[in-house]
Amino acid sequence: MIRRLTAAIVAATLSAPAMAAPLCDDMGFAGLLAACNRGEDINVTLASGKPLGEDVVLQSGAYYTLVIEADGSAELAVEGASFFRAIWMNEIVINKIEVRPMAIDSIEFDKAGVVEMSFIAIKPGTHVLRIPGSTGETQQIKISIQ
Repeated sequence: MIRRLTAAIVAATLSAPAMAAPLCDDMGFAGLLAACNRGEDINVTLASGKPLGEDVVLQSGAYYTLVIEADGSAELAVEGASFFRAIWMNEIVINKIEVRPMAIDSIEFDKAGVVEMSFIAIKPGTHVLRIPGSTGETQQIKISIQ
């Protein structure tokens, strides 16, 4: 009887999803937006014929900034609906204008510029940001949330 109970507890523990903790323990009044809970910036470059950037791994519950910079060499966009649904967006800053969206599907640049999006990673999984219609491996980055 004890063996069965122990086996059931071990099986339940191993089959439960892993819980990721925020990056710090004492977040204070700011909660998840606290400075100690911020991960490294994610940088994406939109330039004709050049790679978007490096694949990244994020921690669920941590606060990040995605910086997308277009060099103006072509009219380019970046899309990633599954990624944008897996995060809570705090704000998107375009030309020093702060936008607080509920959701987005893509961001398009008609000329050179920079967009900064701050967010909290929420839903674990692997998501792709890519240039719409592209098929090359360098025209996308994989963002894994653990």
